[in-house]
Amino acid sequence: MRRRRSHVLWLGVPYLLYLGALPFVNKVRPVVFGLPFLFLWLLIATLLTPLAIWFTWRGDRRARAAAAAAAATKPAPAAGGER
Repeated sequence: MRRRRSHVLWLGVPYLLYLGALPFVNKVRPVVFGLPFLFLWLLIATLLTPLAIWFTWRGDRRARAAAAAAAATKPAPAAGGER
């Protein structure tokens, strides 16, 4: 059985924030809180990156726990070489 690893998609968030959206946010104006928009965008992306990594780690930990629980409930193969 193949495991679902959809939580790994969170690792794409920093990529999209830094590179994917860069052509759209590469502006000096508007100025927000006294910062050029691009600088503010990069600051927000930097602050959101650890959050995305934490979501990935949390999802991976839950997936491993679920896989371990599923493996523990499987019946052990019979000993003695039954055919």
